Amino acid sequence: MAILAKCQEPRISKPKLLTVALPIESALGHAGDEVQLVQRITSSNTMIHQLLETDATVENVKEAMAKCSFVHFACHGLQDSNQPLQSAMLLANDTKLTLAEITRLKLPHAQFAFLSACQTPTGDKKYPEEAMHLAAGMLVAGYQGVIATMWSIQDSDGPSVTQEFYKYLWKDGKPDVTQAAYALHYAVEKLRKESTLFVQWVPFIHMGV
Repeated sequence: MAILAKCQEPRISKPKLLTVALPIESALGHAGDEVQLVQRITSSNTMIHQLLETDATVENVKEAMAKCSFVHFACHGLQDSNQPLQSAMLLANDTKLTLAEITRLKLPHAQFAFLSACQTPTGDKKYPEEAMHLAAGMLVAGYQGVIATMWSIQDSDGPSVTQEFYKYLWKDGKPDVTQAAYALHYAVEKLRKESTLFVQWVPFIHMGV
């Protein structure tokens, strides 16, 4: 009900979008291309806040998340099955934005999070009904919807899915998070046409509205 209630709030005319990427430190060569695509597609009516490499510290990311409606991470994720609350987004200088920290964030403008990072919605097979993972943490923090990847994806697939997703979501100039599931379906469908490998397109999932 809390998520649905937030969807009734009026959308601001010029949303703020945070992009976080560590293409060099994380050895994700296409992560930089990915966030550039996001910025190019959305920049006409969106205020962009970018954090790259050493600027993507835990404190900088948390501060920017509090000011932005949308966030796009292009980095590594880590699921800790022994201590789920220590699952984390891996940021600058090997620091971690943990699930515990994410769930404590106060994000008054939160609308949507795209986690282009592995293991972000991965739970523990021993506790299938207890979904304590990074994607769920984003919902707890206040995001109405989240896209995440179940396991590691091919580096080149990130920009492909990202481009089609944002083109669909921003097609009318003003993003509507209730269309995110359709946008992901559209993006993954295009990836499926380009690749017959099951493991390439299956990991992308949508949670929320």
